Amino acid sequence: MTNFQKYIQRYLDLIPSENWLEELKKTGEETAELYAQLSEEQSSFAYAEGKWTLKELLLHLSDTERVFQYRTLAFLRGDQNELPGFDEELYASQSFANERTISSLLEEYQLIRKSSQILLETAHLSALKNVGTANGNQISAETIGKLIVGHNLHHLNIIKERYWPGL
Repeated sequence: MTNFQKYIQRYLDLIPSENWLEELKKTGEETAELYAQLSEEQSSFAYAEGKWTLKELLLHLSDTERVFQYRTLAFLRGDQNELPGFDEELYASQSFANERTISSLLEEYQLIRKSSQILLETAHLSALKNVGTANGNQISAETIGKLIVGHNLHHLNIIKERYWPGL
């Protein structure tokens, strides 16, 4: 198993069932429910110095899902161009998430998730097996879809373990 495979496996292992498309919907709903409970003040909370605020974390989920969506679309359509990686820390530092309201960030997240659901639920089963290269690694469209779920679950766990106790 390559380092890349080990890296993504930690996200894939978080998906609680084989029905990852249903889990995509569930994680979106759980994330939205959790964030809907937050006040503006709470959404600006970071559990430690140098860590993202809850607003920044939510926008990170949106940014990452957008990148994963594009990769998925490209591979579903058979695009063999190598796609670049992205620097999540750079994206977060340039997001200005803390200047936005939690409601606007949540609306954006929900729209992006709905778009992911439509893209993946309507994808032809054979196209989900298409493989492309992103950030120097080969990966299938289906695996990227599963990574959207696993990545979201990873951050939900962090919120529950590290942020929630401090609120």
